[in-house]
Amino acid sequence: MPSYRVRANVGLLRPGTSAPDLLPDAVAFARTLVTVEACDVEVVRGRARVTVRYQADDDPSARRAGWAILHRLDELAEIDGRQLTRRFGNRWYPVRPDRAP
Repeated sequence: MPSYRVRANVGLLRPGTSAPDLLPDAVAFARTLVTVEACDVEVVRGRARVTVRYQADDDPSARRAGWAILHRLDELAEIDGRQLTRRFGNRWYPVRPDRAP
């Protein structure tokens, strides 16, 4: 099953969100949609960045789950730099947007 990940830079937390709860809340939400493989918060250039890696059957289902996870993160904090990528071998590539025929 393919591996996907979403990443977002985290800014100010929304009222009612505490820093220690941000990642666990996002991962708990993600687990309602997909199988979560890993998660992480790291500091990149002085900013927090959240990563949630998960499995999905195909790009369309991964896209729906990924944007839902990012939407949940956006409810918890101001985010930017949103990314949705798929793993091929040992590299990550952007998931192409849906295109109408």
